[in-house]
Amino acid sequence: MNTDILSKDKDPMGAAILDYQTKGKAGKLSILSSMFEEDEMPVKHLFRNLEEMPILEQKALSLAKGKVLDVGAGAGCHALALQAQSIAVKAIDISPLSCQAMLQRGVKDVECINLFDPHLGSKSGMGNEDRLQNEGGSQSESGFDTILLLMNGTGIAGKTENLPALFNRLKALLNKGGQILIDSSDIKYIYENEDGSFDINLNAAYYGEVDYQMVYKDVKGDSFDWLYVDFPLLKSIAESCGLHGELIAEGEHYDYLARFF
Repeated sequence: MNTDILSKDKDPMGAAILDYQTKGKAGKLSILSSMFEEDEMPVKHLFRNLEEMPILEQKALSLAKGKVLDVGAGAGCHALALQAQSIAVKAIDISPLSCQAMLQRGVKDVECINLFDPHLGSKSGMGNEDRLQNEGGSQSESGFDTILLLMNGTGIAGKTENLPALFNRLKALLNKGGQILIDSSDIKYIYENEDGSFDINLNAAYYGEVDYQMVYKDVKGDSFDWLYVDFPLLKSIAESCGLHGELIAEGEHYDYLARFF
């Protein structure tokens, strides 16, 4: 999996977030796709407080415990909500501008780093995968007790074929007894006909694999893969990686929150 971070000239979302943080407003953050019509992300939504968050996000934060890793933290709304509850949280993002905004907002532990960077969760440069067993054979406690991946957390996998790598990486970062809280959506409804049947080509790529590109002012990001996945498939892949899974809650728009441990 890719271990890079974004360059500032390829970071449209980060530019929009930092504008909103420093100026109190932001321009249009456009979302392009080869599969859907052009859309817009309301930047203000990324600065929502706990009460303004969707029910699934509120539920996830209520279940967070111990040392928390917030993956793809964006503007830091989840990290700030946890900090307000005196929960230790580390916020990571591949956007340097978003990380700058988080620091300005008061997130205490921010790092601009890729989830798959071996330096994350390591000591003296040694990857967490190499530290899972100490000399006595017990699991390391230098990782995290809760890992959060919210706002369609499965998206960072990009494709279903990358989900095993994602789950194995998350598993390696977990302390004994730890949990992964992740949300996604089953977008099968997009292909539903009036009679209830679905126009899905079973010989094509999985229907939840999409591509996006973001544009903000004169900053144009690279196109990237993004994954929406149904819960049964997500659970099946997680279990193949040695994790147990449960459906925590379902939202109003075919979205859901899941827990893996």
